[in-house]
Amino acid sequence: MASISRYLSRKLKLKVNEAKSAVGRPWERKFLGFSFTRRGFKLCVSEAAEKRFKAKIREITGRTRGRSIWQVARELREYLLGWKGYFGLSEVSSRFKELDSWIRRRLRCYHWKQWGRWGYKELRKRGVSRQLAWNTAKSAHGPWRLSRSPALAFALTGQYFDRLDVPRLYIKRSPRPNRLGT
Repeated sequence: MASISRYLSRKLKLKVNEAKSAVGRPWERKFLGFSFTRRGFKLCVSEAAEKRFKAKIREITGRTRGRSIWQVARELREYLLGWKGYFGLSEVSSRFKELDSWIRRRLRCYHWKQWGRWGYKELRKRGVSRQLAWNTAKSAHGPWRLSRSPALAFALTGQYFDRLDVPRLYIKRSPRPNRLGT
């Protein structure tokens, strides 16, 4: 660190901020919300940035805010587009897929809590069988656990959230064609 600081200050005439500067392995350092993976040195979202992301999504999808799903979707859209625009440079897309799934689950939980006593009727309106809707509506499990249930997954699909205009963080890319075009 000392030799690098001397070089930067003498040769390049730059001032090094000792409080912000450090020497370490690339995967141990964080820079502007990004980090690197241990294998392959791929650019990825840092753990701290991901925690802030989840905290903001929890705030937006908080079940006690008294807002319609359309208002929540609009607010989510604004935040997700900005976040994706910044962190879209990341080369590790598997985390985006997991975060996407987690966001959809938060929204299912939000819906279920909003439906309250009318959960059975709402599930039936959306094509869920009578038995499955009844078992889900009368379940002793809480909204978060039920948000992963087959009934809610059937009633509130990914396409439903696409129609609400909630953007996806992960979009499966088609494989690149080889040099022959196949």
